[in-house]
This record gives sequence, C-alpha cells and structure tokens, in this order.
Amino acid sequence: MASPSSSTAAATTNIMLAIYEKKTNSLDLYRPLRNYIVINYGEREAQNLEDDLQTLKELRTDMERGPTPADSLPARRDLLQKYYRALCAVESRFPISPDKDHISTVTFTWFDAFKNKQRAAQQNIHLEKAAVLFNLGAVHSQMGLSFDRSGVDGRKQASHAFIAAAGAFAFLRDNVAMKASMGSSTSVDVSVECVGMLERLMLAQAQECVFENTIAKGNTPGVCAKISRQVGLYYEEGLAALNVAPLNQHFDKNWLAHVQLKAALFYAEACYRYSLELHEKEEIAEEIARLKSGVAALTEAKKSCPRGAAQQLLDAMTKLESTLNRNLERAVKENERVYLMRVPTASSLPPLPAFSLVKPMPMNEVLDASKEKMFVRLVPDSSAKSLSRYTEMVDDIIRMQAEKLQQASELARVRLKEMDLPDSILALEGNSTLPTDLKEDVEAVQVCGGPAGLEGELQQLKDLRRVDQELLVQTEELLQKEATEDAQFRSQFGTRWTRPQSSTLTKNLLDRLNRFAANLKQAAESDGRIERSVRDHSALMSILDHRPIESALPSLSRPIMSLDANEDAVVGALKQSLRQLETLGAQRAGLEDMLKEMKRKDDILPKLMTSTGSHEDLYRKEIAKYDHICQEIAQNVEGQEQLLMHIQVQNDNFAAVFNLEDFKASREKSYKQIEAAIAKYREIKENINEGLKFYVTLQDAITNIKQQCSDFVMTRNIQCREMIEDVQRHIAGLSFQDNKSTGGYSYPAAGQPHQTPRPNSQQHTEPVHVSNPSHPPTPPYQPQQQPTMAGYAQSPSPYVSPPQQVPPPYHVPASGSPYPPPQHQQQPPVTHEYGQPAYPGWRGPYYNAAPQPGSMPRPPYTVQPPYPPNQSGYYRQ
Repeated sequence: MASPSSSTAAATTNIMLAIYEKKTNSLDLYRPLRNYIVINYGEREAQNLEDDLQTLKELRTDMERGPTPADSLPARRDLLQKYYRALCAVESRFPISPDKDHISTVTFTWFDAFKNKQRAAQQNIHLEKAAVLFNLGAVHSQMGLSFDRSGVDGRKQASHAFIAAAGAFAFLRDNVAMKASMGSSTSVDVSVECVGMLERLMLAQAQECVFENTIAKGNTPGVCAKISRQVGLYYEEGLAALNVAPLNQHFDKNWLAHVQLKAALFYAEACYRYSLELHEKEEIAEEIARLKSGVAALTEAKKSCPRGAAQQLLDAMTKLESTLNRNLERAVKENERVYLMRVPTASSLPPLPAFSLVKPMPMNEVLDASKEKMFVRLVPDSSAKSLSRYTEMVDDIIRMQAEKLQQASELARVRLKEMDLPDSILALEGNSTLPTDLKEDVEAVQVCGGPAGLEGELQQLKDLRRVDQELLVQTEELLQKEATEDAQFRSQFGTRWTRPQSSTLTKNLLDRLNRFAANLKQAAESDGRIERSVRDHSALMSILDHRPIESALPSLSRPIMSLDANEDAVVGALKQSLRQLETLGAQRAGLEDMLKEMKRKDDILPKLMTSTGSHEDLYRKEIAKYDHICQEIAQNVEGQEQLLMHIQVQNDNFAAVFNLEDFKASREKSYKQIEAAIAKYREIKENINEGLKFYVTLQDAITNIKQQCSDFVMTRNIQCREMIEDVQRHIAGLSFQDNKSTGGYSYPAAGQPHQTPRPNSQQHTEPVHVSNPSHPPTPPYQPQQQPTMAGYAQSPSPYVSPPQQVPPPYHVPASGSPYPPPQHQQQPPVTHEYGQPAYPGWRGPYYNAAPQPGSMPRPPYTVQPPYPPNQSGYYRQ
C-alpha cells in the first residue's frame, strides 16, 4: 500500500485562485455633499464638516486608484474597511437617489470583475458599498495566495486569509447584495449567487490549507479522509453554483475546469485516505469499492472537464489515479487469495464522513460604523423627529410584551407554589428543601458551631468565673493578712500601738469586694440556669447539628400498598409536565432577549432619510417585523396556561396516591421544630455572650481593686515599720519628752488626707523624736478617688462593677424561660462606681431585690475572720 505521507493532493500547493478587484470611474463626492449640507443645514455647518468631507474625498480617490506594486495588501485592506464605514455614515445622513429633493447628481459606476467590459451605474449608495465589500474579499484572497504555503506557518496564514475573504463575501451576500442587484443596471459579480459561490470557493481553499497541514503533521488516514472530503464538498457546492444561471455564462471555462477537477481530486483523495484506514481494519471489500469510486471520479472529471485547467492540476490527478489503481490491484489480489469477500457496489456505500475546520470570519465588528465619528453631528431634524416617534412605538410594543412575559412567569411561580411543586417531587426523591430564609438561619447557626459548640462556650464561662473568683480571693487575702499583722502588733504593744485599726480603713474596699462576691454568686446561679437550659433543650436543638439540614426533614415515601401500581407513571407524567413548563420559561427569557436585540439593531434612520413617501407607511412596514415575536409570546403564554391546568390535574392525582397532606403536615412540623431550635439556640447564645462580656469586664474591675489593695497594704507595711521603730525607741527611753508632746503618729481613715503633726512652738525646741533618716515618714494609704456612686454609700447593691462601668452579668430572657418571673420591688438609687445590676434580664427576687435593713448578715469581710491566714471564709466553705 502507498504510504499515507505521499500526498498526491499536496502537489497542488500553488494551484489556487485569487480574485481581482472591481474597477470604477472617478467620482467627486465632495461638491454634491457639501451643497446638500449648505442647502439643508447652512454654510456654517458645511464649514464645521469640512474635515469630514475632505477625508471622504481622499478615501474615494485612494480607492479609485486601485492597488499599485508599491501598496501592501494589508494597507489596501485597511483602506477598503475604512471607506466602507465612511459610506455607512454617508448613507444614514445623505439621501442619494434620483429624487430632486435628494442628492441626484451622484452616479456610482463599477465594472464587472470577471467581464471587464460590463458595467453597472446606479444613483444610490448600495452599489458603491457592494463593490467595496467585493474588493475587500478580493484583497483577502490575494493575501492568501501571497503567503508561502510550503511551510506550516505559511499555510496557517493563508487559511486565515481565505477565511477572511469568505467572511467578506458572506457579509456582502447577507447585507448588501440584494439591494445592489435591484434596478435596471446591475452587476453579476455582486449578485447573491456569485458572492455565495465565491464564499464556498474561499472556504474550500482555506480547508485545503488545513488538509495540507494535516498531511504534514502525519495525522491518521481517517482524520485526513474527513478533512479532504470536506474540501471536496466545498468545491462541489461552488461547482453547482457555476453550472446554473446566471453564473454558467459569466465565468471563463478555466474557472469551471479548475473547480470541477478540484472537487473530483479531493473526493478521490478522501477515498484513498479512507481506503488506508479500511486496509488497517482488514475491511477489504469496502476498501476495493472506495478505491474504485475514487478512480471513477477522476476518470469522469477528466473526460467531462472543459479545457483550460492548469497542467499541474492534471498531473496531480494522474499521479493520484496511478496510486489508486496500484492499491486497487493489490487489494483485489488479496481479496481473491485470502478474504474472498463480496465487493459492494458504489451506490450502496454510505457517504464518506466529512469534518469542517473552517467557517467564514464574522465581519460585523470590523465593518461596524456605529462608532464612526464622520458626520456624527449631522442629523436632519425631520429624520430625528420621525426616528423618535418610531422609537416610541417600538418601546410601547416591547414594554407590553415584556409585561406579558413577566406576568406569565410570576403566574407560573405562584401556581407551582400553591401546588407545592417541585418540592413534593424532590421530597419523594429524598431531596427535600428548606425555605430560603430558614435555610440561611440554619447555616448561620452552623457556622457559629451549632448546639454542639455551646458546651465549649459554657466551659469558657466556668473558666472566666474561676479566674474572677481566684482574683477576688487573692485580694481578700491581702487585706486579711494585713489586718492579722496589725492585730498581732496591737496585742504586742498594747496602748503604744496607736495607729488606726485596719477595719476602719478598709471598710470601703471590703464593701466593694463583698459586692463583687455577691455578683459572682449571682452570676454562677445564672450560669447554672443556662447550663440547665442547654441540657433541657439539647434534644430540641440537636436537629440543628444535621449536615445538611435537609437530612432532618421527612421524606415523601411511596404507599405501602397499591392497587394498580401506577405510582411511577403518575410521577413520570408530572415530571414531564414540569420539564415542559421549564422549557416554556426558558423560551420566554429568549423571547425577551430577542426583543431587546431587535430594538438594538433596529435603525431605520437611513430609510427615513431616503424615504420619499409617507412615514406612516414606513412605520407600519418596520413595526411589522415585531409581529412574529409577539405571536410567539402569545402562543407561549397560552401554552403555559393550558399546561398549568394539566399539571393541576396531575398534581391532584399525585397528592391522592402519595398521601401528600400528611407529608405536608409532617414537614411543617419539622419547619416549626427547626424554628424553635434556632430561637432557643439564639437565646442561649445571647446569654452566654452576655456572661462572657460580664466576666471579662468584672475581671478588669477586680484587677483594679486588687491593685488598690496592694498599694494600701504596701503603705501600711511602711507605716508599720516606722511605728515599730518609734515604739521601740520609746520603750528604750529615747526621746521621752518628744513622745510626751507628740504621742506618735495619727493615721486617718482610708480616703482621708494624711497630716503630719506639727511640733508645738512653746515646747522644748530640742528634738525629742529621732527617726531613721533612711525611712522618712510615709503618709497612710489613700485609696484612689473614685466617682461617688449611690450603691456604695446609700445602699448595698447585690453586684459591683469596675470604674469603667462593668456591664451587667448576662441574662436569660424571662419570656418563655424556666426561671422565676421578675418581682418588681422598690429599689434605692443605684450608683455606678463598681456596681450595676448583674443580670438586667434576670429580675429575680434573689439578687435584684433591694436589701432591707437587717435582712442580710454583715458582710464576711467586716468580721473577725474565722479562718487561718491565706484562706477565704467566703469561698472555702
């Protein structure tokens, strides 16, 4: 068998076609357009548009000159594209027609690209635009032929150029060709038939470049066969157009010969490549049939082809035919000796597979003149008013139709919700859903840790309470130790120990510590209530720990017993109807987008400018293009209404079979359980957060008072050492006279200013009090000045707080709680030095009732401590 790399079609590398540009006569656009501006808009406007007029004149002159050897093809392409956009700007502002009120002195003349002696002349801009687009496609085809296609990169560039040429011809066919072909003077080369044939030809040559690269890359025979077959199909489509009017009498015979031979060549090439794949699969019978079909196509093409084909193309066909015959002979021998298979006829063979790798390049963006600045200031008043009225008419239509679409969608949503669809279907499949708001609430709870995370937060409360208690004990022990030492010295020295007792100086500190202790006790009780609430409601809140939460919802189960076993049919029919309803909804979205897109592209300004008849007739004609969309919308809405009625019947049957009412009741019960669990979780979470905030703030307050106590103890210790020295000197008989006159130090109570006694000026001037110079007299401890609060001096509040206003201990809302209801009692004014209600939400009688005189024992800090040093009587019971 021949090697796949020995491509015979590749020998046709340089045998491709390019198209020459159309030629035109010189034409002056400057003077007619300027005169029109002066007549309709005034000389000043003409002067303002002078630059645009000069630019248009230069573009037309450059385009008339035609390509020269010095011009590059890309520059020529850019010139044609720019001039086409300028023509679009002219068309929308300057009415060029034989009408006397329009620009009637401009006649565009163009010669046929294939019959140079034939020409067309029209007094409208359509022929000019069609000719420019034709020349643009021709330039792209010449660019494709100019690349070196002996390499992979060159073939890619050539393929891209041919694709662009196909895009230019396709744009001409779809947008301008029909308008340019109207009238008595027309040109065949810009007709719909001709530009369609040229588009196919350019696609064939682009696909041919892809095929050459495929062979060079060494792809499999099957892939090469598909690409080659598509090349042949493009050539066959072009050949079909060349064989019918008006093109069959317009093109030279060598065009027909070239396209015909290329079509046969690439069909035979596809048969050859496909036969290689069949040989590998040992499908020898079809291989023989494909080889015979390829040989027959080549033979028939050479016989029927007119003269004029290139010799290189004929040589390629001869070479391919030889290869096919050689492989055919070998395959026949193998079949006769080994396989003995029956060879099918060519007519019984399925078509060869084909695969296209090219398509026309979209030219809308390249040729879009919507952003063109030329003549942008020039809009006739009459046209602007007419356009505005037409726009209002279109807006009314779109608004009415959009309302119909929105109402239909809303109706479908409401009806489905009333029928509980598709939720009931999802529940049957185990895919129950929560309402959106409820699901968001559950997700918020789960993000915070859910009920399972409450234990950790309760432990944080315990840890913070323990730290506060330890700080309070440490502070109490400082004062108790100092009081004990003072009592020991007082017992030792008797009346000589003249400084005030500790209890008289620390009364305020002890009162505040006592209130802190009461607050901690009350906070512990609240902590206990929260812990009990967590335990009591753990079963309720456990539903929030399900992930996903939908797994906690009940599912719709099939009936245990069924008489006719038609459950699947009922469900299937309902699902099918829901899918149809969804399809109708998607169609409505597409129709609305289509309306908006039609309005966006609906520009009738050029028609308004060139129209000589009644604008009302033009309005009716243009508005009519929206009729088919309005009809589709009406059909969609009507179809949905009928479908919803059908779904209602099906859903009633579904509800009866699956006992839907019981399921709905169970589901609603689950919803309410989840809502109750969320409410209880939030309540407990809020109380815990209040507790954490309380303990943290109380810790700051206790730390502050501990520092005050430490300062007080340090001052008392310094005074103690000084008094000991003084008493010892007195006992030893030193400074006897001084002691008689001074009697020792005087220590004010905590918070009173310390005053050093002055010696009597009438006493003996000789100093009698000798003190250690290294220990100067130290004033007694003075507590930091705190803002006076009515809870310290007026009434003992059951809680205390730091100077920075300790927040109240957290609270559990009384509403719906297991705690005792609040008992409102008359309370004395409360101050805010360190005290405020510990739990404002817990207005219980235990800690919020105002203490009555004699109703509570004296604080434990003001009595003789019955415990050894360093042990608190309040916390070590």
